[in-house]
Amino acid sequence: MTGRDRLRELLDAVLDEDNQRLDDMAGSAYASRFHFSREVARGTGETPVALRRRVMLERSAWRISRGLSVTDAAFEAGYESVEGFGRAFVRAYGVPPSMFAGPGDVRAHWLPAPNGVHFHPPLSLWVHESEEVHPMHVSAQLVQHDIDDTAHLIDVAASVPDEDYRREVLPRHSVLSFDGEEPSAASVLEHQVFSKEVWVAAFEGADFPDRGSDDPASLRARHEAIAPRWLAVCRDVEQRGAWDDRLIDALCDPPESFQVGSVIAHVLSFGAHRRQLARLMLRAGGHEIDDGDPITWNRRRYEA
Repeated sequence: MTGRDRLRELLDAVLDEDNQRLDDMAGSAYASRFHFSREVARGTGETPVALRRRVMLERSAWRISRGLSVTDAAFEAGYESVEGFGRAFVRAYGVPPSMFAGPGDVRAHWLPAPNGVHFHPPLSLWVHESEEVHPMHVSAQLVQHDIDDTAHLIDVAASVPDEDYRREVLPRHSVLSFDGEEPSAASVLEHQVFSKEVWVAAFEGADFPDRGSDDPASLRARHEAIAPRWLAVCRDVEQRGAWDDRLIDALCDPPESFQVGSVIAHVLSFGAHRRQLARLMLRAGGHEIDDGDPITWNRRRYEA
């Protein structure tokens, strides 16, 4: 970023090493907390806290790929514990920090951004012009919303009586003919998780996965295990521009060839359908539940 302007001063305040809290950032920019937050959000499309968190994670990823220990990266980024840093890193990159790839493309550490502002080594910011024109790739939001909304629905299911969770609201109903019947919230949510387990195995060249339990606690554990791996698959495809590559799925009998982009579209399309179907089934038992709107999800996600 060249030149000296008010937005750059605001960004400097957001990313200053000593400004760990929003009040610190605003004070450094000689602005009130409210005015500072409003101006940063207006100029970048992110709240100050969300912007700082993302850029610091990008810096951590770059530093780890060059040999910095995970512990040092965690405290350097302002996290109070290595465990908290690890959870944030997995949510962002889909892999634990210890497994982040070594030196490669200078942009390998970039996360999806609504403004093109990224960490640029060793100590600079970079504004990626194409992201300024195209704020945030739709696919990135769709993938992350699907993951977060599925986790939310599993949590809701854990709070309802088991008889409502397993009630066959739509007897003999099938989403996809080859997947079998999905008449209840339990069966729909189990298929939602299992579909990612199957496709990730195909991408990773692993064996066909065993089908786990469908109670909410087990589903939560399965989802937490598969979501980072699915996110890593999607981000790898995005970074390599591999949408038109072919996946030979040896798990099929006989093996089949699929366009990679169509596989991700398949998972997201039927995932969205199943999430709304689960809502319908839970409401049929008299349980209140939100509508799963991505707009609401995105606003919550970037709240300070």
